[in-house]
Amino acid sequence: MEITNSIIRKSLIVNTTLESAWKLWTTHEGLKLFFGVDNEIELLIGGKYEIYFLMNNPIGIKGSESCKVLSYLPNEMLSFSWNAPPQFKKVRESKYKTWVVIQFREVEERKTEVILSHLGWPNQKDWNEVFEYFNLAWDHVMKDFKKLFEDE
Repeated sequence: MEITNSIIRKSLIVNTTLESAWKLWTTHEGLKLFFGVDNEIELLIGGKYEIYFLMNNPIGIKGSESCKVLSYLPNEMLSFSWNAPPQFKKVRESKYKTWVVIQFREVEERKTEVILSHLGWPNQKDWNEVFEYFNLAWDHVMKDFKKLFEDE
């Protein structure tokens, strides 16, 4: 399978410490505040990174089931595999997963830049819609993340 050089990139600066931003992306409690309805997170290589959005769906099509932590550097970077949403049945059933890298960088005291890169896109027509879906979906996730800090 040929993989393209296409990358979805989103970044923002939030009014919080590096450690706080990290904990929000790497803990069950943190993710529940801005990303999905529920989740299972195991911060270890090969650990679960499953975010659930559709709680009434059967197991296997609630969200990012079977996605895993690929690597991490505490307070610097987290990467995880990512599957297609259930509405893209053919792509989801292919079992191929793209990957997401989240980078954290202190800009100044209590200001942290969070950079999301989503890559590993196959050069296949079926994946174009999934790319466009996530190009918009990640905007919403990042917006919801930023909202956590708007009153600070």
